[in-house]
Amino acid sequence: MMQPFLVALQFLTRLPVRLKTLPDDKTIGFSIVFYPLVGTILGALLFGFAELLSGTSSLIAATLMITAWVLLTGGLHLDGLADSADAWVGGMGNREKTLAIMKDPNCGPAGVVSIVLILLLKFAALHTLLDTGDCIAILLAATFGRTLLPLLFLTTPYVRESGLGSPLVNHLPRRACWFSIVTVPALMLLLPDVRHWALLPVVLMIFLLLRHLMLQRIGGTTGDTAGALVEIGETAALLTEAMLQSEI
Repeated sequence: MMQPFLVALQFLTRLPVRLKTLPDDKTIGFSIVFYPLVGTILGALLFGFAELLSGTSSLIAATLMITAWVLLTGGLHLDGLADSADAWVGGMGNREKTLAIMKDPNCGPAGVVSIVLILLLKFAALHTLLDTGDCIAILLAATFGRTLLPLLFLTTPYVRESGLGSPLVNHLPRRACWFSIVTVPALMLLLPDVRHWALLPVVLMIFLLLRHLMLQRIGGTTGDTAGALVEIGETAALLTEAMLQSEI
């Protein structure tokens, strides 16, 4: 159990994790079970950092939080977001062209704009949350974002014959994944403030919308579209909580 967890931690974060041996495909496939847990660990680190920044100007604190978020994840999902944005714009509705552009390592104008916009939206949300002092949404956003990954791979075809997600799809432990996914909303019942529960349906709606767009354009998902889902899901959760806070 420890090896798949460490594989998930190494892949999704830039925390100093050293593996004694290279993981086989089965271990990589099982690692997806721990994605929600890794999201919670990441969210807890960011939440703790936010607490350390309490008393600091919310403008500066939000900037530092965004920086820490990108550094902790290595911009992994931002890269997927940028590639997906370039492919959706440049593909012009054509499946093969969309997939070809997605494989191009260069970042085009649409990709740059998507990164700027997502970071700007996250910054605005974090500024509001830090200003109000209610930062639990940071923990929830990071957890929800990575819980969407096993849900996506369980319910959506993987369209590349070989790719980063191939071991995950070919060795996906379905029962364990469903248990991991269901555990997240179950634990939300422990939260004393029921307003946080509103984040769950919002994130699920984002998932259904983006999954529909993936199926419509390319017939399934890729590693890049999965990364885009994480970024957009996280941002939706943060914005929802920020808007709820601003209405109080």
